[in-house]
Amino acid sequence: MKTDLFILGSGPGGYRAAEYAAKNGLKVVIAESAQAGGTCLNYGCIPTKAFCHDAELAELGLPVDFAKVVERKQQIVEQLRSGVETLMQMPGITFVHGHAHFIDNNTVEVVSTSRPSESEEWREPETTVQQFKADNIIIATGSRTKILPIPGITGPHCVTSTELLDIQEVPKRLCIIGAGVIGMEFASVFASFGSEVTVVEYLKECLPALDGDIAKRLRKQLEKRGVKFYLGAGVKQVDGQKVTFERKGKEEQVEADVILVATGRTPNIENLNLDKAGIVYDRSGIKVNPDTFEVEKNNPTTSNSSRIFAIGDVNGRQLLAHAATMQGFRTVNTILNRRDNIRFDIMPAAVFTNPVAASVGPTEDMLKTEGCEYTCHKGYYRANGKALAINATDGFVKLFTDADDRMIGCHILGAHAADLVQEISALMNCDTKLSRLRDIVHIHPTLSEILPEIS
Repeated sequence: MKTDLFILGSGPGGYRAAEYAAKNGLKVVIAESAQAGGTCLNYGCIPTKAFCHDAELAELGLPVDFAKVVERKQQIVEQLRSGVETLMQMPGITFVHGHAHFIDNNTVEVVSTSRPSESEEWREPETTVQQFKADNIIIATGSRTKILPIPGITGPHCVTSTELLDIQEVPKRLCIIGAGVIGMEFASVFASFGSEVTVVEYLKECLPALDGDIAKRLRKQLEKRGVKFYLGAGVKQVDGQKVTFERKGKEEQVEADVILVATGRTPNIENLNLDKAGIVYDRSGIKVNPDTFEVEKNNPTTSNSSRIFAIGDVNGRQLLAHAATMQGFRTVNTILNRRDNIRFDIMPAAVFTNPVAASVGPTEDMLKTEGCEYTCHKGYYRANGKALAINATDGFVKLFTDADDRMIGCHILGAHAADLVQEISALMNCDTKLSRLRDIVHIHPTLSEILPEIS
């Protein structure tokens, strides 16, 4: 079968690219080996945020039935997954369920296995093989939990975020290996649900991508809520329920009922036969042009080759669902020979702990390291009327401007930090100066009033 565009993977990058391409007249085939919606919808962003919502209720002292928390999470996931499946039935899109891999540099093969449903009589699974040729191919296969080579780390008490989201009861003791975004969100959530949470992190501070002041303040907030941190601690082994780590030259142990492995993500590049398409890759992901996301090839002059792109986590550049979506739009625009104004150098992000941490642009350490001329402006929630009204006064804002007063970065810890950073992100896309922000009327009373009042 011949098509204009073939997409491997139906996560946010894949399904949004398919929709956008079909709306612009391209014939699209999209293949998914697991569930429509990808990791973010089924095992990541969405179910985690459902947990975060119910954890906030627990923090307020409201009774929370954990079985109903899990049930509500699953209902949300199934509702959104159904929406993606419906979207993939729109005119111009053919959705194929199966594992896709390259046959050569312009042909993809999809192997599908159908199994009897619960209502059917037993029968042997049936395997179907289809081949597709495409002028353009997008690889959007995402990532999975990175498992470090630590003895015992795949033992029966160890889980990834996928399994923890399906846990049926709150663990009395939860040990989290890794203090990145996933580790910190689950630390916050399960502390609210009543677990005794311990975090073991190799680096000297949590959330290394965040501004150091914000990361430290967030950790202190979680410590006040009972989360215990062992920083600068290298895990040596996991033996059943015991995690052994080395810190300051000494071995220590933590015992837990459940051990969450949150040591980062690794791209899903195995079993794609990338070599047959001449695609350049390494352990960090597929190598791409940072502007168009077209893959690097070992033999770029091959005359009959499809244009191949890699978006989202699989290229290892920006491991964010919204980054994958926007990379998909840029890729389709490239195929259509259409220009856009997407700024990939301005990529907001948030950590949905309690309180929320959010950021856009470089940290202060980055600015210092690069020798940039900048001014740091600070703001505080405690002077804001809305923050007082909602009992959220322990918040902090750092906003950076360049020598011309243009906003170049913002890092916030506090209630609705993601929404506030989004406003700054929008203004940064327009190269707005801080003096201009101060002239923009903000609704009273809102937390957003903190921004124009920053000194």
